[in-house]
This record gives sequence, structure tokens and C-alpha cells, in this order.
Amino acid sequence: MTIYVDADACPVKAEIERVGTRHGTRMVVVSNGGIRPSPHPLIETVIVAQGPDEADKWIAERAGPGDVVVTSDIPLAAKCVAAGAQVLRPTGEPLTADNIGNVLATRDLMADLRAADPFLQGRGGGFTKADRTRFLDALERVLRKIGR
Repeated sequence: MTIYVDADACPVKAEIERVGTRHGTRMVVVSNGGIRPSPHPLIETVIVAQGPDEADKWIAERAGPGDVVVTSDIPLAAKCVAAGAQVLRPTGEPLTADNIGNVLATRDLMADLRAADPFLQGRGGGFTKADRTRFLDALERVLRKIGR
């Protein structure tokens, strides 16, 4: 079991480290750079080439059954779900085979709406303490389920 972290804009890296360490789980933090590598022996930091979606490609090529992927990137999440990985958003929302189609369609619809109306930019809510708490609970549940 490995936890793959799409780390470039991940607000819950410290929480992943805390829960992953408690479970003795290998963690791979993947980014295009700009993050400080952790000295923790369970955490591998992977810096991929600069370019669009390079970190996503790296994770998608490796994640599979028994792995957990933490990402906000919906197309990456769809690939990982198809590969059999458990996927969590930083808000704790699980992305599964049952809901990824709707989430992907909503993402595409919102992108089209934002392109058509520039006044819709930046309307998302900020990341909250409640989101962090939901994420911690969700990651704990997923790791326990996989560990059985």
C-alpha cells in the first residue's frame, strides 16, 4: 500500500504524513518542485519534469489497487479510480467509480461556464478547518479498510 500525494497545491501534506506514519504506510509526494523534501524514512519525494500534468502522469502510471491517491485534480482522480486506487480529495470527499463520472461532468460544465462568463472566476470556497478534519477522518477510514 502506498499513499500518492499530488503535492503541488495540496493543503493536507502534514496530515497525510501524520496518519501515514501512524499506519506505517509508504508515502510518495509528487510535484514539479518547490516543496521541501521530508526527512521521514516513509516519505519519498519525487520531483517530475516541468510541464503540464507531469506529476499527474507520474501518479497515474503507478497507482493501483491497494493504493490511496490524494488529489484535487479530477482527471487524475478518474484515471486512478479506473486503475483501482482509492482516491480522496483534500476535503475528505472520496472519489469512487460510483461518483467520478458526475464529478468529472460537473468539473467540465463549470469550466465551460467560467469560460463563458469571466465574472464567475474565483467563486470557490476556501479550505476550512472542517475540511481538514473531514480529510483526516476519511484518510484514517480508508487506511483501516485497506489494511484489513
